[in-house]
Amino acid sequence: MRTRFREEKAAQAAARLLKLRGGKMSHLKLIKLMYLVDREALVRWGRPVTHDSYFSMPHGPVLSFTLDRINEPEGSEGAYWHTLIGPKQDNEVSLVTEDVPADQLSPAEEELIDRIFAEYGQMSRWQLRDVTHRLPEWQDPRGSSVRIDPADILRHEGFPEEDINEIAEELEESAIADAIL
Repeated sequence: MRTRFREEKAAQAAARLLKLRGGKMSHLKLIKLMYLVDREALVRWGRPVTHDSYFSMPHGPVLSFTLDRINEPEGSEGAYWHTLIGPKQDNEVSLVTEDVPADQLSPAEEELIDRIFAEYGQMSRWQLRDVTHRLPEWQDPRGSSVRIDPADILRHEGFPEEDINEIAEELEESAIADAIL
């Protein structure tokens, strides 16, 4: 399934999670919470929030472009992400503003982010890593990374192939439309 990363949605989702946590958290915890949000959105609605690419890494599944924004701020200068979230310091990220916009998120997406935080937000980063290691789509990459196809998530959740193909087609059409606009 091909998608096109939606940085503004990713940044606003991350900022909402950070705000719920008091403005600061471990980058590992943030990336796990964001993966859980995107995964749940895909399963519930047939579309993720961020439209990011997923990879299995040693500490569990990650959102690739989001992790790049966290780890490589100098390579993404001027990116929308950095208007809301500061550079990683001592493995933590924090809000740069108390005024967290949500104009890119639907009310349903905001509710989902809040629910995921309520369920998992009190866990440590290591507990969250362990939770995501138990997800059926995660594979031990043995020190590297392995792409996670969103179709595999849907298969593990019991979706019929016909529905998976329909979702894949809709996501690809959306990615093409985003690229044109």
